[in-house]
Amino acid sequence: MAGLWHGPAARRKNKASSTIKTFGVRPPSLGAFLRPVLDLVLPPLCLSCGATIAENGGLCPSCWGAVTFLGDPLCACCGLPFDVDYGPDALCGACAAGPAPFRRARAALRYDEGSRALILAFKHADRLEGAPAFARWMARAGAPLLADADLIAPVPLHRWRLWRRRYNQAALLALALARQTGVPALPDLLIRPRATASMGRLSPAERERNVRGAFAIHPRRRDALAGRTVLLVDDVMTSGATIAACARVLKAGGARAVDVLTLARALR
Repeated sequence: MAGLWHGPAARRKNKASSTIKTFGVRPPSLGAFLRPVLDLVLPPLCLSCGATIAENGGLCPSCWGAVTFLGDPLCACCGLPFDVDYGPDALCGACAAGPAPFRRARAALRYDEGSRALILAFKHADRLEGAPAFARWMARAGAPLLADADLIAPVPLHRWRLWRRRYNQAALLALALARQTGVPALPDLLIRPRATASMGRLSPAERERNVRGAFAIHPRRRDALAGRTVLLVDDVMTSGATIAACARVLKAGGARAVDVLTLARALR
């Protein structure tokens, strides 16, 4: 499929026969010698508070304890956590009242005081080293969705916002997921031809109006979309207006199904 970015897991082969061995032991790599030196000069730091930790791409014990990971029981459609297990097919009130434009949505973290600094640093402060860890958390939360996905696509930024920020955090998450899972990513499947206002202070109804008509399929990617199951990726799901608008565009453009996976989710 032209234009798809494939993670190395999709191309991994058994290389045991070609591995250089000395008396049955693989020789240490150059990185094994250099890592202690690098850790001394540039020690691994907690992704949230910046404290020194043992391994890169992790959290210190305090920040880890403050983060809430989401899991069962939850709404079978939107992934809203339940206090009581109502069964694997149970729906929340909103999903029972009307069908969502996506099939399933899942998130790795609760967006709250414990995760806010971590996510805002990744989104606005160039703390991009967290992407591999975030993708691992997302892959665990969205394993059934990834198993069904034909391709991964991020929620796009408008070109002016991308120019100011210099990167799309959703695209970085999509690419990190592709590297870890082997599901191909198509970072430019969706485009955002219309600029929208910042959503931070808008009500749910205002958010829905704000993103209406803001997204489109890239003209050169329509063939890649037809009949595919798309995993739509974003950093935070708040009201769900952005995710819903993107899912509608993908379905109208020929996607067979759309699932959603986000790093975090805001809960009322």
